[in-house]
Amino acid sequence: NRWLMCKSLPPGALERIADTVVDRLRIPWFAGAVKINVSLVPPLVLLPVFLHVAALHFLLGLVILTSLPVVVLWYYYLTHRRKERTLFFLSLGLFSLGYMYYVFLQEVVPRGHVGYSQVVALTCGLILMLAALSRAKKDPGYLPIPASNEKSSHRGLPNKSVRGSSNGLHGVTMSGAAIGRAVNGEAKGYSRMSAEELEGVKKDWCVKCQLVRPARAGHCRLCGRCVRRLDHHCVWINSCVGEQNHQAFILALSSFMLTSVYGITLTLHTVCRGRTPFVALFYCPGAYSDYSSALSFTCVWYCAIVTAGMGYILLIQLLNISYNVTEREARLALRDNTGRRLLGGLVIDTGQYNRGFLCNWGHFLSLGSSPPQRSAEDIV
Repeated sequence: NRWLMCKSLPPGALERIADTVVDRLRIPWFAGAVKINVSLVPPLVLLPVFLHVAALHFLLGLVILTSLPVVVLWYYYLTHRRKERTLFFLSLGLFSLGYMYYVFLQEVVPRGHVGYSQVVALTCGLILMLAALSRAKKDPGYLPIPASNEKSSHRGLPNKSVRGSSNGLHGVTMSGAAIGRAVNGEAKGYSRMSAEELEGVKKDWCVKCQLVRPARAGHCRLCGRCVRRLDHHCVWINSCVGEQNHQAFILALSSFMLTSVYGITLTLHTVCRGRTPFVALFYCPGAYSDYSSALSFTCVWYCAIVTAGMGYILLIQLLNISYNVTEREARLALRDNTGRRLLGGLVIDTGQYNRGFLCNWGHFLSLGSSPPQRSAEDIV
């Protein structure tokens, strides 16, 4: 009413209205109304509309395909600055896969230039990627939160100041019992480490999770949990990448790259006959001769843009594995100026865990193979 009367709105009114609309957005169901996550809706609605509009003319395709990455990056930095979790990127990725596969079956396969075996190979690659993605979505290696610390946080126990480690945790308050556990290299809810493992291993205390973290573990501010060998929080899977799911994450990226490149090649061979895929991607005179070819060519360019972005992520991951460094450790090394820039700055070598190419890859392939054992105290 104030808006219709051209009167100023009180501070925060628009945010409250938006939150109310989001909370009321539900669909009827047998067990009760189900709340809809608003971040799932834009990819489902806007992606097909944009791609169909881009297929109408070459200039429209150029404008839309250029603006889409800009909008996605803007939304990423917006949510990253607000420290918000969102399903937008996961929804965009999954729906893009499904819609590209649908266009391939509806527009490319009926032309008769794609064989049955090629469709089966593309489908198997898609299934493998989804299986790896499902595994990557599971537990990345969360450290259990000690139940005793949750109770002690409500009691006024005497605190002592503890010096933080390389993560910049200075002036952290810990109870006397927690300090004793930290000195012994033990946190309740996590395994006791042997004396050999404690030598030269850097540990630190997490204020939010109230536990002593083992070496290379870190706290994710978006998930609110500590993760063993934390690499980074990936918005495309809406989860952390850590010790337990890093291998599945690399497998999902690799499967996506191979499947996407294979699908792009098959589509270009069908739409632009007689030209190599790389040449056809930039020069295909008959692409806009009919709407079916234009839509297929537009989807190819959309896939090429997404594939280039995912290829860059995969390249950084493979280089980090080769030097046995995580994204989190690389950021900390840049902040503290303790790492070496290699390969034009693509990788930051901290030198702390680098044991050579073969040993580094052997260490990565053995991640999660032997889960940490619980101490006798925790089992009881």
